[in-house]
Amino acid sequence: MNADQANGLALLQLHDRRMRYSQLTMRLFVALDLDEEIRQRIQKFIDQVRDSAPNARWVSPESLHITLKFIGEVPDGRAEEIESALTPITLAPFHIVVSGTGFFPTAKAARVFWVGIDAPPVLGELATKVEDLLAIIGIPKEKRAFSPHLTVARAREASGAPGWRKGNKPNRHFTKLQEHLEKSASTDFGTMTAREFFLYRSQLSSKGSRYTKIARFGLSDN
Repeated sequence: MNADQANGLALLQLHDRRMRYSQLTMRLFVALDLDEEIRQRIQKFIDQVRDSAPNARWVSPESLHITLKFIGEVPDGRAEEIESALTPITLAPFHIVVSGTGFFPTAKAARVFWVGIDAPPVLGELATKVEDLLAIIGIPKEKRAFSPHLTVARAREASGAPGWRKGNKPNRHFTKLQEHLEKSASTDFGTMTAREFFLYRSQLSSKGSRYTKIARFGLSDN
């Protein structure tokens, strides 16, 4: 076997290992979806301000959702267990207002640009129920408080996590965008009624993340 054949075999073996791994695990999270009208308004807004932060990584509006719980990588056999654990949740539908923008962790040390979520306490109650029920089956609870928002852009190579992190410092990633927003009217993307939430699968690729709904949980007055 020559060097080219050996390299080719090694690449095939690596591909096979990756395929087996992807079939054995799933990257999961629980979230609320957005109404299409709100999604379109956010798309229009992004189109208007994108040039003010050309070096940021902008999120595709098609992938926006209100995360209730990030689960992470689990064996694919656990997806059914997770679905069963969340099925008992019974809460009434509630309204969500999508409006306003801001930066995490602070405007001066911004690494995340977000759109705001205004909702009644039941949204936090829903997130807490999800946390509690998943903890029963061994999925660790979040260490930080629930902070509903929609991440629409990140500084290059920056995390989307909202909290302060070691190494955060004043920067100019979003300076022009902040100047643009100061001169603009407040943003209101609309109001929706949350009637359901979903268990999502996230699949990473060179073209970005692809999200698939694998279980639906309805919210009902009954």
